[in-house]
Amino acid sequence: MRRERTDAARNRAKILAAAEAIVAARGVSGLSMADVAAAAGVGVGTLYRRFGDRSGLAYALIDRREREFQSAFIEGPPPLGPGAEPAARARAFLDALAERTVEQLDLLLMAETAGPFARFGGAYDAYHRHLAMLIAQLRPDADAACLADALLAPLAAPLLAYRMRECGVGIEQVKSALGDLLDGLIP
Repeated sequence: MRRERTDAARNRAKILAAAEAIVAARGVSGLSMADVAAAAGVGVGTLYRRFGDRSGLAYALIDRREREFQSAFIEGPPPLGPGAEPAARARAFLDALAERTVEQLDLLLMAETAGPFARFGGAYDAYHRHLAMLIAQLRPDADAACLADALLAPLAAPLLAYRMRECGVGIEQVKSALGDLLDGLIP
């Protein structure tokens, strides 16, 4: 793994700080590459080379929180981390993922809708593998991969944003419904 040059790391930190400040002040819709570059004191070309586009910048903003979340379910304390029964871990994982998604919903909405399969890969793959592993422990005879997709689907940013903002569904209701689905898998 190649280490990031010191000046590149400094520019990355300035860019992300500027982007976070813009999102805090204007929301995700107010995030423009030109404004971020100007606020960070770097060229727009630097921003595009580094992040590709707004969705790449959104993923970079999401990254720190994402790393914390993945660390919690991979090596953190139970019930989210190892040491709890599979059903308790799966429930804790779905609840934590729901909360985590709501925390950065607008950034995730932008990132997940950048292309037809933008949601998949990276973090989704980690979530899917983790949940499929827990489901396989609960129900060795089940199609754990398809069931993991079914449990993750309600937490897609576009669907969650729609349900919460247009339909008035609260996150506790979403978590409860996911718990009901999970209960149906427990023998």
